[in-house]
Amino acid sequence: MVGTFRIISYLEGISYLLILFVTMPLKYLFASPEPNKVIGMAHGFLFLIYIVFAFLIKAERKWNIKTLAIVLLCSIIPFGTFWMDGKYLSKK
Repeated sequence: MVGTFRIISYLEGISYLLILFVTMPLKYLFASPEPNKVIGMAHGFLFLIYIVFAFLIKAERKWNIKTLAIVLLCSIIPFGTFWMDGKYLSKK
C-alpha cells in the first residue's frame, strides 16, 4: 500500500505544481481557462485519494496524529509531497 501511496503523492505533487506554475498563469495572463479545468479536476481527484491513503497508511505505519498532520499539510505546500515521500515513506 505504501508503494501506491508514493505514486499517488508524486502525481498529486506534480498536478499541484502544474496548476500553480502552468495552468494558473495561462488562465490569468492569457485568458485560457481550459487547461486549468482539466488539470484542476485531475488534481482534485488525486488530492482526495491522497487524503484517504494518508489515513490508511497512518494505521499501517502506526503514525501518531502529529505525523499524520504533517503528511496532510504537505499536500497543500508546493513540493511538500516530494519532501514527505523522502521523510516518511521511503524508509522501511
